[in-house]
Amino acid sequence: MSAKQSSRTAPRESRVALLSKQGRTVFAEPFFDRRRGKRISIAPKDRGGAAIGRLVLLGGGKRGTRVVRELGKPGVARDVLEALMLDRGLRRSFARAVDGEAASAAQGAPWDGARRDLTALPTFTIDPIDARDFDDAVSAEREGAIVRLWVHIADVSAFVRPGSALEREAYRRGTSVYVPGAVEPMLPEALSAEACSLQPALERPAVSAEIEFELESVRVRSVSFRRTLIRSDARLTYAQVDEIFAGRERAAEPWAAPLVAARAVASALRGRRSEIGASLEVESAEPSYEFDAEGRVVGVVHEEQTESHRVIEELMILANEQVAGMLADRRAPTLYRVHERPEPASIRILAEKLASLDVPAPALPENISPQQASELAGEASRLVAAHVRRSGHGARALTSLVLRSQKQAFYSPKNVGHAGLGSDRYCHFTSPIRRYPDLVAHRALLGALGIDDAPPRASELFDAGIDSSATERAAIAVERDAADVCSAFLLERVLAERGSEEPFEGEVVGVIGAGAFVSFGEQGFEGFLPARKLRGEWWGLNAEETALVGAESGRRIRLGDPVAVEVGRVDAPRGRVDLLPAP
Repeated sequence: MSAKQSSRTAPRESRVALLSKQGRTVFAEPFFDRRRGKRISIAPKDRGGAAIGRLVLLGGGKRGTRVVRELGKPGVARDVLEALMLDRGLRRSFARAVDGEAASAAQGAPWDGARRDLTALPTFTIDPIDARDFDDAVSAEREGAIVRLWVHIADVSAFVRPGSALEREAYRRGTSVYVPGAVEPMLPEALSAEACSLQPALERPAVSAEIEFELESVRVRSVSFRRTLIRSDARLTYAQVDEIFAGRERAAEPWAAPLVAARAVASALRGRRSEIGASLEVESAEPSYEFDAEGRVVGVVHEEQTESHRVIEELMILANEQVAGMLADRRAPTLYRVHERPEPASIRILAEKLASLDVPAPALPENISPQQASELAGEASRLVAAHVRRSGHGARALTSLVLRSQKQAFYSPKNVGHAGLGSDRYCHFTSPIRRYPDLVAHRALLGALGIDDAPPRASELFDAGIDSSATERAAIAVERDAADVCSAFLLERVLAERGSEEPFEGEVVGVIGAGAFVSFGEQGFEGFLPARKLRGEWWGLNAEETALVGAESGRRIRLGDPVAVEVGRVDAPRGRVDLLPAP
């Protein structure tokens, strides 16, 4: 792995445009950001047979701009999402050499005598219903107050070797990018969805953490790591496990008892974390969009973080902490997942913002230390969560205030802990199919154990951390914009079916000087309500930037406030919704 060998910032040789025609001349107009360039005339020989009114991918050459291929219709959500990914620089395919290496690697299952055969151990996975890349699996046995827990992680490092084309491409991509109905994987499908994926009833190579855990004292008695061979007995979904936990569905053998034991460990960990206030209390709901056969958005489900999600989350956090702790003790170079403590000034600002909204905030000492800042952020998150449960509104806006008071997590070879989790030593280890830093952690762990000869080079980790953090941020931006596009297309459908001029009930989720962002409708749409559309007076931000205030009336439109709106304009392909105040 070398940052110098593989650039993630490939030159923008192509972009997405909309083909139009004026007279006899065909033009390609930049589609997603019209400020990025002027329309370009396309010669007939460079049009590639693409139809007028269609999205196209443009490429440059010595003879000028040409159409590389037609992408679809600007009125079809799935076509627009594909275009968005390409416009943001995602490749949507792998080079022939990379695919070839992946296919060859997938053919030779890395089994040798150094692996421990755990195929007889009852094992299960828990993932979203549409998951294809299964990074992690769990086994557990309980004896009284002791649980022996195994967290099995796909052994990607056995397939992706340093210096290979696969390695360079994984480094360049850095992370898989998930948009509704599609994925840009970090690794080719032959590995990500097949040879590395811990699918049920198939033997798969893994790196397993075996953890002996005391339930009563909530502590790890011992931990060991080794390369293993496993076989998952069941591919469970979050919804299915929640039904089991609620007693509406019966767990089957041989994974019923292991699931109960794993649940007990997760419950103990979460209880301890809550008891000592070691982490932020932040609830979220991710939208999952539904498409018809033609690629149009027809519905959305907001997936709440339920107990099944929390079980897997706690077990993966535990495994990540144990790997990070071992590597730190041995001073083995790796990438840590770092989340620095918030600035004391940021916590004071957060408290002022909450107070301006009549939301309980923690009492602040005159001088706040960095450690106190982290503890106060956790307390603020719990007070906000309690206020939201009590009042029934403000979840998105207030949670956002808490998160914005925090520093951004990133990857670094220097361990300074993870303030958001209250962890002194933390790394990402549990998702090597989809995150490059996890692959680094695997190599570091196996190198430190003396069972592989490809540990990461300390001299390369600083650049790797910077690059991995950058690709993570870019992926989040694409995923967020793709969700906005789907939401806007769904809003168009709802408006067409609604057949009514009734206003939508909404809630203010953000404010800037120019207006307010409003979440509205049962489907969780979001749009922008310009201040200039608020009739009668001039509006401006208050000092805390938590409300728009009328200059004459003093009326306030605050974060979390209910508001009735009408939809003025929807630009679905670009995910933009303009709102009007309801009369």
